[in-house]
Amino acid sequence: MRKIMAVNAGSSSLKFQLLEMPAEKLIVSGIVERIKTDKGAYSFKANGKKVIDRKDLPIKDHAQAVQLVLDGLLEMKFVENLDEISGVGHRVVQGGAYFSDSCVVTPEVKEKIRELCDLAPLHNPAHIIGIEAFEKVLPGVPNVVVFDTSFHQTMPEEVFLYGTPYSWYTDYKVRKYGAHGTSHQYVANEVAKVIGKPVEDLKIITCHLGNGASLTAVKNGKCLDTTMGLTPLDGFPMGTRSGHMDPTVLSYMADQTGKDLKELIRICNNESGYLGISGYSHDSRDLDDAIQAANKPNATKEEIELGKRCKLALDVQYKRIADYIGSFYVEMSGVDVIVFTAGIGENSAYCREHICKRIAVLGVEIDNELNYDNAIRGKVTKLSTPNSKVLVYVVPTNEELVIARDVMRLTK
Repeated sequence: MRKIMAVNAGSSSLKFQLLEMPAEKLIVSGIVERIKTDKGAYSFKANGKKVIDRKDLPIKDHAQAVQLVLDGLLEMKFVENLDEISGVGHRVVQGGAYFSDSCVVTPEVKEKIRELCDLAPLHNPAHIIGIEAFEKVLPGVPNVVVFDTSFHQTMPEEVFLYGTPYSWYTDYKVRKYGAHGTSHQYVANEVAKVIGKPVEDLKIITCHLGNGASLTAVKNGKCLDTTMGLTPLDGFPMGTRSGHMDPTVLSYMADQTGKDLKELIRICNNESGYLGISGYSHDSRDLDDAIQAANKPNATKEEIELGKRCKLALDVQYKRIADYIGSFYVEMSGVDVIVFTAGIGENSAYCREHICKRIAVLGVEIDNELNYDNAIRGKVTKLSTPNSKVLVYVVPTNEELVIARDVMRLTK
């Protein structure tokens, strides 16, 4: 038996699981949230119960988040010493054209991940920090990287090519790569098991909705299309990302503001989406709270205006998600199952309700009372009614388990 750490560093979070392999037994899981803010938080969960729950902490970067995780494992005696950890696996968003499979970390691998930072500016830098933090604290322990882009390598050329000069693709590898592939693959396979049909016989739309978010059309067990493109900036609006837009917006704004292209791209990555439209927060929970406050009988004028902006931020995203679901429906000639997963997809009933309302024309109907039942959190749950023409499920993602499996496959 081996103890394997599976690490999933997002743009503002770091999730982990410590697993006993190959039994795939979860020892403890946890998350560090709201990294790079003064309202950071981290929690550990074991045997279904929180054993650490600390909030309102300044967490300056991912390196500090890694240290909090390792200190917590020792503090709570999940490991007596760090030598018990025999392998660490890391989710990496962008593998570009370099990686079509997971691999053991080497200096050359890290250098290629750094080269791809421009294609995943919110994630690849965080991945490198996480990898090097674990290398420093656990010298000699093998690290493995698992790429979000690998699952999307089955997209046909007509899907992944842009309408730009073909030489941009052949010479510079400009194309759609997608992201969140580990999650999309996992929940597609899991929902097929629950339904009792081979994934190869199903048409599935997987909705990975978190601070970063994407949809994937999974046909016959393979990725046919996905919403993110060359970088995770493409697709629909997210926590801080703008999503797809007319590229001439950037040249227009450069003329209007005097800002250069690099700064405008930074704004599209870091100051747009929920944050940009609401002017308030990148976190959907904060937007939900503001909307509820605006609906109180004694709400102030300021609360009402803020609530409107926050609702607009969500509505813009939900509209674009519905657009993509409709597009994938046509592309696959129908859909059997729609799956909601990741932080928002699993936990926001409001999100699921309002997206499903927008795609009701496809015959989608959910049990909204069940949808709002807090008891379904963390559980695979069928939300669709018997009258629904499309099955709708919530499936908690487990990218960490996929990562741990690859650590076992690639190391001894």
